[in-house]
Amino acid sequence: MRICMVSDFFYPSIGGVEEHVYNLSQMLLSLGHKIVVLTHAYGDCSGIRYVTGYLKVYYLPIKVCYNQCILPTAVCNVPMLRAVLLRERVEVVHGHSAFSALAHEALMVGSLLGLKTVFTDHSLFGFADLSAALTNNLLEVNLGMVNHAICVSHIGKENTVLRARVAKNRVSVIPNAVDTALFTPDPQQRPSNDIINIVVASRLVYRKGIDLLAGIIPRFKNTPNINFIIVGDGPKRDLLEEIREKTNMQERVHMVGAVEHNKVRDFLVRGHIFLNTSLTEAYCMAIVEAASCGLQVVSTSVGGIPEVLPKSLILLAEPEIDAIYAAILIAIDRHRKSSFKVSPPVANGHLPSEANGKAKRRRRRKTDTPTSPTQLPASSAPPADQNSPAEPVMCPYRCNELVETLYNWEDVALRTVKVYDRVSNERSFTTSELVFAVWQHGSWFLVFFVVAHFLMRLLELWRPRNRVELAQDVQRPVS
Repeated sequence: MRICMVSDFFYPSIGGVEEHVYNLSQMLLSLGHKIVVLTHAYGDCSGIRYVTGYLKVYYLPIKVCYNQCILPTAVCNVPMLRAVLLRERVEVVHGHSAFSALAHEALMVGSLLGLKTVFTDHSLFGFADLSAALTNNLLEVNLGMVNHAICVSHIGKENTVLRARVAKNRVSVIPNAVDTALFTPDPQQRPSNDIINIVVASRLVYRKGIDLLAGIIPRFKNTPNINFIIVGDGPKRDLLEEIREKTNMQERVHMVGAVEHNKVRDFLVRGHIFLNTSLTEAYCMAIVEAASCGLQVVSTSVGGIPEVLPKSLILLAEPEIDAIYAAILIAIDRHRKSSFKVSPPVANGHLPSEANGKAKRRRRRKTDTPTSPTQLPASSAPPADQNSPAEPVMCPYRCNELVETLYNWEDVALRTVKVYDRVSNERSFTTSELVFAVWQHGSWFLVFFVVAHFLMRLLELWRPRNRVELAQDVQRPVS
């Protein structure tokens, strides 16, 4: 199958959507599908590039308008998008992120070309503020032209169904995943004394609850041996640095700044507890990566977070300073009372050979009898009492194994292929059906759609499909 991933957010930019598109594309390539990625140019990174695994990326010469997104013109990029989709003989157009104007435009062009279209929504949105209202209206129009939608959590599905007024049977839930071979524990990197490190890794913006974090840090001013490692950057960094100066905790609050994704693990393995203070999240990859590295997670109970990790790996709290502080104290008490024995360390923190063998056998069993990511085996982990400090802290290597059974990219890719197979068996939308869908969900957008339709007709006359030069496929070497 020939699939085109489209989003404004892709490498060299770093983020959850970028990682999802990249890892899903790599796994689909390994399953034998032809994948191309469409995004806008990032500075000098423009034109056609090949990244790891011979993944072909089109960095289109489109200028960014705001926050790594292009200006949503709806019609200006139609000739370029049409040329790429025809040149690559795309069968399925897969757009990512409701914020991505390029994804919405590519989905419209794909529908007008008679291609099958899929959209993945990665975020939760409200209904009251102006930006959410405009985004929801645009999403409602575009999902009316899309064959199927995917959400990363069940709460995300409910949110998308309500915002876009789309039928539930046209929306599937496929969670994110984590590369547990990259995010491996290494307890030897933790302090050897009685110090406990609390790690925070997120964009330092309001939505991530940085104001809550700024209220929590001063609570530990007079608590010895508790340090913070804050990874990430954003407009709220000045607030955290101000709090650090006022509380005289310069030696105990380490502001790392923005780092590349493949280096986040180096900071995670130094911590005992991972703190997430988000105010809204559809899934939250950061807590899964932290759990894979063996950290005990303390997080706000918002959005889809409660359905991501089992209770043995996470402590949930209301998005309030007092509640989060109390949960952190419980996590600290558990660590100080824990007595688990870790396996002898090896290079880079990987599992010993015996454990690796067990992991391989487990993966083979999982292939034969797959386990739903939302249902744990009864013996996977003991249930945790949220209010009990006596609950044991799980061995970091056991945490990694548990996350591996729950979330892996092979499972995500196979479930996504099922969606592709489903939409491939559906008939394409007719022009009249598309016009009706646009008019029904957003009559204001009908003008842009009609202009795009006639532009496509003119392009078909000027340069018919059979005259478009087809791209040559690069064969992946057999490993």
